[in-house]
Amino acid sequence: MSSPRPSYSNLTKGGATRRSGGSSRDMSRDYTINLSVRQVLGLWVQGSVPTLQHFAEMWYWVFLWCLFSSLLVHGAMALLMLVTLQRHRRGRLITLLLVSVGFLASLIGGVITSAAVAGVYRVAGKDMVPLEALVFGAGQTVLGVLISFSRVLATL
Repeated sequence: MSSPRPSYSNLTKGGATRRSGGSSRDMSRDYTINLSVRQVLGLWVQGSVPTLQHFAEMWYWVFLWCLFSSLLVHGAMALLMLVTLQRHRRGRLITLLLVSVGFLASLIGGVITSAAVAGVYRVAGKDMVPLEALVFGAGQTVLGVLISFSRVLATL
């Protein structure tokens, strides 16, 4: 008597059924996912197709470029704040607080906007070139800096 539950042992990663012959597998799709920080920083994609094809790797690459560029900007601003507020009684505390809040806000914004960019690419059915991930990730940080400066100037 067979079990009423369906068997999923014959499915592969792409949803195509596996044939029992072994040699008739569909090798047209590349299932390698590039999630290494070294690959992201080197703009190097592993696999037969030199593009980012999956939502997870598109999101990860754009997010890591946003993260690293944000770290660079916030690190430079932290050094500037430490130098200018070194004689203030609570200067180090103010620096730590402002840099951590600013970095966390840009981190959360980077997660959301990177997912939006990857989602648009995925829905459009377009593959992402690693250089596009760099432009989108660093562009998020540049836009964040420009918006921050424009808000500060408006309050003066």
